[in-house]
Amino acid sequence: MGVFDLTRECVRQIKPYSPGRSAPDAVKLASNENPYGPSPRAVEAMRDALEDVRLYPDMQCTRLTEALAAHWELPPENVLVGRGSDEIIHMLGLAFLSPGDEVIMPGLPFALYPFTALIMDCRQVVVPLVDFRQNLAAMAAAVTERTKIMFVCSPHNPTGSIARRDEVAQLMEALPEHVILVMDEAYYEYVDDPEYPDMREYIRQGRNVICLRTFSKIYALAGLRLGYGLAPREIIDACRLVREPFNVGLLSEIAGLASLADPEQVARTKQRNQEAKEYLCREFDRLGLSYVPSHANFIFVDTGVPSPELYERLLKRGFTVRTGDIWGTPNHIRVTTGTPEQNRGFIRALEAALRE
Repeated sequence: MGVFDLTRECVRQIKPYSPGRSAPDAVKLASNENPYGPSPRAVEAMRDALEDVRLYPDMQCTRLTEALAAHWELPPENVLVGRGSDEIIHMLGLAFLSPGDEVIMPGLPFALYPFTALIMDCRQVVVPLVDFRQNLAAMAAAVTERTKIMFVCSPHNPTGSIARRDEVAQLMEALPEHVILVMDEAYYEYVDDPEYPDMREYIRQGRNVICLRTFSKIYALAGLRLGYGLAPREIIDACRLVREPFNVGLLSEIAGLASLADPEQVARTKQRNQEAKEYLCREFDRLGLSYVPSHANFIFVDTGVPSPELYERLLKRGFTVRTGDIWGTPNHIRVTTGTPEQNRGFIRALEAALRE
């Protein structure tokens, strides 16, 4: 008997996470990173604090918690800071899921949703997308007495589509009290749609909902692993019971504080991202490629070519993208928006790769 045989059965079913591949000297358009980098204020603040890394961080992340509470006009007890929003998903699993519970998630789910269900020995209920959008009505209909958590990803990764206000309102009306709705809003700051819901109204009502946000995307702090959740106090308190001590690093909190104080960085990135999407979509139209209209910093494109093969062709030309085969969409790629120069180079590479 090997050591692996001693692991729990549910753990043996987990497939290791496959990050967006990178390669030396290649432009990485695979991981939805911000090509323009973080706020200069964040970089300066981290430099000024380097000598303080001999100290343990504030376990409560008090300053950032209070800053986020003020930023979102919520009490501090409605804010939970984590080592990326991924850690908060893990906290939710530890705090609320028991073996045999059900976890509902949309089709083409972010890897942490099935991972959390598996590690807690729960049943996954995957509700297929319709026209690359989450079917919230079908997700509500899938709820049973064993359902404990439902994940909604908006903007949805990898498609970039959003859940609209009326759809979310109907979902909230339908959900029973034993279900916690997890609204994964990692790309929240990129959205510019009047129909995008403001989940704070449900948090203020004390509903069973938690919104997940991150500093990895528009704030360009992916390497620091910093995220947070907004939720009623009861959900936050339960997650704090299972939180690891000193989970958020000192420099991460400092960078988050400085980033929040620089709204111009967010505005610049959002504008540049919009221009990049418009350029890429015009080029995809010219090339006759279909794509999903995106509210994030990436575009999900049907290239008509098996994505692993296209990946290798693009890699030879100096670009990496995310292949759609991992989601069961073998001809799709997810391409992150880059700088104007990177985007032009990618289109040239894509044209050549499609001709190959």
